[in-house]
Amino acid sequence: MKHNIQSLYLLLPALLFIGSCSSGDQKKAGPPPAQVQSYPVFAVVPQSTDLETDYPATLEGIQNVDIRPKVDGFIEKIYVDEGATVKKGQLLFSINAPQYEQQVRTASAAISSAEADVNAAQLQVNKTKPLVEKDIISKYDLDAAQLTLQSRKAALAQARAELVNAKVNLGYTRITSPVDGVIGSIPFKTGSLVSGTSAQPLTTVSNISRIYAYFSMNEKQLLEFSRSYKGNSLAAKLKNIPAVALVLADGTTYAENGKIESINGLINTGTGSASLRATFSNPVSLLRSGASASVRIPQHLENVILIPQKSTTDLQGKKFVYVADDKGIAKSTEIEVMELTKGNFYVVTKGLKAGDQVVLEGFQSLKDGTEIKPEKKSADSVYAELTQK
Repeated sequence: MKHNIQSLYLLLPALLFIGSCSSGDQKKAGPPPAQVQSYPVFAVVPQSTDLETDYPATLEGIQNVDIRPKVDGFIEKIYVDEGATVKKGQLLFSINAPQYEQQVRTASAAISSAEADVNAAQLQVNKTKPLVEKDIISKYDLDAAQLTLQSRKAALAQARAELVNAKVNLGYTRITSPVDGVIGSIPFKTGSLVSGTSAQPLTTVSNISRIYAYFSMNEKQLLEFSRSYKGNSLAAKLKNIPAVALVLADGTTYAENGKIESINGLINTGTGSASLRATFSNPVSLLRSGASASVRIPQHLENVILIPQKSTTDLQGKKFVYVADDKGIAKSTEIEVMELTKGNFYVVTKGLKAGDQVVLEGFQSLKDGTEIKPEKKSADSVYAELTQK
């Protein structure tokens, strides 16, 4: 037993020495190297594409005419209903205004009296003229008679003018449509008192045979839009703009294509945008004034670089992508894109070139200068996948 204890004492220092050497070797080895993470990348390829960009628009008929009374009176009868289609000259309202009928009768009576005065003055001239020729009376009497006749004729002309004016005022009691169109709301009812100074119109007639769609572009969009079409003048550029479509409030596309006909020459300093107007035919009166829609503008681009929106990040109003070099080092690269977009893609105007390897997604925790393991994807598969979404 004593021999065994002595042997244990002799072995203990050797065991401690071996343990200390093993611990030292582990400290010298250090932690295992970090594993390089894989990221999907694709090579950007210039290509031709067609863009379709939607702009919110407000629809208005080519004419929106407020119907207002020109005389004071009570609405006697309403001949149309709200939403009715009317023709130019069709009777809309009649106003009960007996004072204008009385003015016509008074003017007619004044004409009869003035005509009698003219006849009497003419008789006096006819009577005086031969007496003057025979020197029975002086020429002064003839001159006086002729002046009286002239005065009576002037009074007759004035009476006739008053009759015309009275008939015009009486005609204002029957209100007709000045254009072909559709009746709007009718706030007044039969028996309502109306006046030529009333702030509210009797109704509005909208000519919707054609519809104007008004929409806006900001300054950058307008510059890009203008540079996309050839022409030395605004009129020439407008002619080269292709037909545009109209997307209705329910998401359907209107059957008739339209044409952009005007661009406002001033940029609104408050909104920083300019107004544009597209015109659409409206043969079945489907479109109505005041409705909302979107103008869809197509644009063809040659040899441009498209980048998926999910491959970009925004930082202080700028856009960045991660580009992997030949050694697999990811670098954050600033890019510039067009305001116009194609589905889930941006059109890159600056920052990328053909062949650049762009990290597709999953880079939220990736840092600039980090080595990655690229998992290459074909550009065709990337574009096809996002187009189907």
